[in-house]
Amino acid sequence: MQASRIRTDIDFSADGKQVSWAHLPHSVHESAYGVIAMPIACIKNGDGPTILFMAGNHGDEYEGQVALTKLIRRLEPGHIKGRVIVLPTANFPAAMAGKRTSPIDQGNLNRMFPGDPNGTPTPAIAHWIESVLFELADVICDLHSGGSSLDYLPVCMTKRQVDPEMTRQAIAAVQAFGAHYAVLMDVVGEDRTSFSAGVRSRPRIVIGTEMAGKGTVGIEALRIAEDGVQRMLQHFGLWQGAPLVAMPTTLPTVLEVKGLAHYVYAPDAGLFEPFVDLGDRVVAGQPAGQVHFVDDPMRPATVSYFNGSGLVVCKRLPGRVVRGDCVFHLADELAA
Repeated sequence: MQASRIRTDIDFSADGKQVSWAHLPHSVHESAYGVIAMPIACIKNGDGPTILFMAGNHGDEYEGQVALTKLIRRLEPGHIKGRVIVLPTANFPAAMAGKRTSPIDQGNLNRMFPGDPNGTPTPAIAHWIESVLFELADVICDLHSGGSSLDYLPVCMTKRQVDPEMTRQAIAAVQAFGAHYAVLMDVVGEDRTSFSAGVRSRPRIVIGTEMAGKGTVGIEALRIAEDGVQRMLQHFGLWQGAPLVAMPTTLPTVLEVKGLAHYVYAPDAGLFEPFVDLGDRVVAGQPAGQVHFVDDPMRPATVSYFNGSGLVVCKRLPGRVVRGDCVFHLADELAA
């Protein structure tokens, strides 16, 4: 794979705590020799597992960014055995703008893998993450939330792997994270440009979260994210000394997402009236909501329906929709 243009003065092999920036050359009218400076930290103490924590994959998802910024300030080499790499604002231009996508190239980092080292900033960042950071990590934890357009029940998720033992380990990790639910994603129809698909070269434990949303920093969601990050250090054996947070005494229910049947999309453009809320259980064929046409009051509303059964784990926030907007997302109990 071609070398990345992104450079950092961090020595990932050195013990100690290093907090610096990764520099992506970005020559623009206002800054001829400028760089995009993305914060990154490496905390290392001897041999042991490497865990990569990321947030800001989407810039309007805030709980993970706050949780990892706080982690950088408090974590010291003596706390761990192994290595922790922290990238709190992965799509830095998007994070600074508070947008899902980059204001520079409109790139959605989570759909840019494996990226392009010679591309615009978003594919260049994706290439660096995949070719450099992924290669260092045994465990990868990518913290998401619903952002500006969605609200989620707090969940920690992973995907089913070819190796059943790796799947078992991944499920154990998402349960240990301590969110309300643990979710196993179906890889059928997986977008091969996504973050999870980008982990290609060797087996790893890869987990992610969806922590509330609404374009805010949720108090409970942030607590779950912070505690979950600490639990991952404990679960994978990096943490030295007494645990800072208790591991879950009751393991979260494991849910799975069964492809397109677990998603509901707006059937038309207008104002969407939901019929159910987060945490409700629904069945296939049940009405999900209806779209009203306030510019044509006599036009009958268009009803949308659930194609699958399960728990409502995600709903759209803005009332105005266009055809194709995701309005609900389900998950159901993992089949035995």
